[in-house]
Amino acid sequence: MTLIALKEYLMHMKIVSLSMLQLHFQSSDSELLRDMLRIWVRKGRVRCFKKTAFCGGKCVQCDVAVTEMYEWMV
Repeated sequence: MTLIALKEYLMHMKIVSLSMLQLHFQSSDSELLRDMLRIWVRKGRVRCFKKTAFCGGKCVQCDVAVTEMYEWMV
């Protein structure tokens, strides 16, 4: 997986969850993906958000990887 491959997938999908990224890139290392995504976030190309304000919160019923969303901005 490269930053360019990640960029191309995000551009194609527009909005994608962390778990979808893990499946697509066959990666079990969510922190590696987050580190790569942070590069695009810092450049203003990607934004990170939760599906809803309550998902991934205190109830812990939702997997954070499913509720952690990334959107290609440009």
